[in-house]
Amino acid sequence: MIQTDLVLWAGLIIGILFGACAQITGFCFYRGLHERWAARGGYKLQAFAMAMAVALAGTYIVQQVGLIDTAQSLYLSPNISWLLLPIGGLLFGYGMSLANGCGARALVLLAQGNLRSFVVILSLGIAAYMTLTGVLAPARISLAQATNLQLSSTTIDSGIPRTIILWVAVLILALYAIGRNNHRERLSDLLGGAFIGLLIVAGWLTTGWLGEDPFDPIPVTSLSFVAPIGDTIQYAMISTGLSLRFSIVVVLGVLVGALLSSLLRKEYELCAFDSPRHMLRSILGGILMGVGGVLAMGCTIGQGLTGFSTLSYSSIVAFITIIIGAQAALRFTPPAR
Repeated sequence: MIQTDLVLWAGLIIGILFGACAQITGFCFYRGLHERWAARGGYKLQAFAMAMAVALAGTYIVQQVGLIDTAQSLYLSPNISWLLLPIGGLLFGYGMSLANGCGARALVLLAQGNLRSFVVILSLGIAAYMTLTGVLAPARISLAQATNLQLSSTTIDSGIPRTIILWVAVLILALYAIGRNNHRERLSDLLGGAFIGLLIVAGWLTTGWLGEDPFDPIPVTSLSFVAPIGDTIQYAMISTGLSLRFSIVVVLGVLVGALLSSLLRKEYELCAFDSPRHMLRSILGGILMGVGGVLAMGCTIGQGLTGFSTLSYSSIVAFITIIIGAQAALRFTPPAR
């Protein structure tokens, strides 16, 4: 019981720190993509690359010293759907573009008064649970079974080749993050990205080391924001029949951290939709992210940082298809009015 409480408190602290950091720095993968594709700045994308580098290096180190075993995580499951995984990534990326940010960003924006994000979060959470255990679950399970692919290897085998490839990837990401001109003007972005990367490592340590209990095991994971948002909504409705989990307290922590930060920085401001069309766009974006995130087994944080930190092949595929989906939305969807 004490060990479970420690995991929950650690998860809450991680969430608070994530929320505060993301609110202060505006950490957002979609915003970085949009800036880059519009040939503007691109520092947010560099910050995300820094987060990837730190998460990858940190996860490798704590695993090498024997504190965690990421092989137990869902990202390294040998069974994936060759159909649903990429489709999920495309749907999530498309929805992320419609909603103007992922689930994590929506939590941060809601905490600083953006009521549009409340609609996105509700749509995302409900759609995620419809796909996990609701009316869409039978179709998802049937398709997953029909398109199941048994991987002989889920990541690069341990040893010297893996070590070399991993540190080369860390170096490339870090050089990209700091290599452009005038990066000192956005030092806070890079430091924020590095801090988010450390929080990914902290999440692994919390569930894989602090929460290690052979008699009452908990899933070994780190930060993700699709199913956890659905979990949090469900817990808010029927908490008497549920127990708090790491993923739920992280979501709550993000809201608390971003709210405190926005209040202290005097950036809390209520805002809503500009038009019914704008609201419809946000609802559709949330639904696509909820369905897509479940099919892809994660979001930009879950697959792009947590999953990527394991060098999971499926995480890399999911992350690439998320980017493709976001690009497709920008090209083929008219702007909101």
